[in-house]
Amino acid sequence: MVLGIETSCDETGVGIVRGYTLLADALASSVDEHARYGGVVPEVASRAHLEAMAPTVDRALADAGVTLSDVDAIAVTAGPGLAGALLVGVAAAKAYALAAGKPLYGVNHLAAHVAVDTLEHGPLPEPAVALLVSGGHSSLLRVDDLTGGVVPLGATIDDAAGEAFDKVARVLGLPFPGGPPIDRAAREGSITIPFPRGLTGPRDLAEHRFDFSFSGLKTAVARWVEARERAGEPVPVNDVAASFQEAVCDVLTAKAVAACQEHGVQTLVVGGGVAANSRLRALAEERAAKAGITVRVPRPKLCTDNGAMVAALGSRLVSAGIAPGKLDLPADSAMPITMVTT
Repeated sequence: MVLGIETSCDETGVGIVRGYTLLADALASSVDEHARYGGVVPEVASRAHLEAMAPTVDRALADAGVTLSDVDAIAVTAGPGLAGALLVGVAAAKAYALAAGKPLYGVNHLAAHVAVDTLEHGPLPEPAVALLVSGGHSSLLRVDDLTGGVVPLGATIDDAAGEAFDKVARVLGLPFPGGPPIDRAAREGSITIPFPRGLTGPRDLAEHRFDFSFSGLKTAVARWVEARERAGEPVPVNDVAASFQEAVCDVLTAKAVAACQEHGVQTLVVGGGVAANSRLRALAEERAAKAGITVRVPRPKLCTDNGAMVAALGSRLVSAGIAPGKLDLPADSAMPITMVTT
């Protein structure tokens, strides 16, 4: 039984997992505190984690019907993420591990997003390709071994997809975070605007085969909206949302399926907060089915940052006999995906 702590951004998550079974998933979000700023403020997030940590751990233990002494190990996100937010989680995990005499695992946030799928669909076929899409990350990974064999295939070279959703939502006057309101608006709109697909031209594909770029798309949307406003014409918010969303999902799914085909992989895992987007899920299923690839996407609650994903990866590490970390393990805001655990 593993207790996992997640504090890489603005969600204080504590999960408890036994094997592939989720026993508790407690969450405290500070998103409302950041909404007025239009984005996450690191200092605000760190303070919110500090205030929420002990109550969230207590709630997770109560939900699982266990005590800290019943837990076999503690896992915590050691990186990547916001430095101050990570430090709060790592310090708390060290304190709980020391007080209870439990082994401690510092784990990679991105690998945890892959591991959480095992709580929904069971053991992960290996190798697999993982498409991780969130506010801070847009990555394609080949997962040969979830406990230590993760190979980066591509990543964003500028804005992550989730960041682009937030910025476009602001342009359209939609609330923060931008993903859910854009998804809702897109359902009422039509894909009528030919927004650009970054890094998909022949020259781009030669150099950035599996990389992503959404900065140009974000700028194109802003300029299109500004042109309408200068002309005194109404902005069709729903159509802009649908066209923008389609551009993002088109690139993400096309590159993910291509990565599976080129690497001879039959399983695609989609994770991260943007994986909750309805169009991304539908388009991934559609394109993968045509290519004979199985898609695994956790339910939306497990796609966003949570403690369950950290506990899930910790459980895999314990089961594989991986040695725990030391009590002086660091928080690493730039922790590479090739390092699954510290």
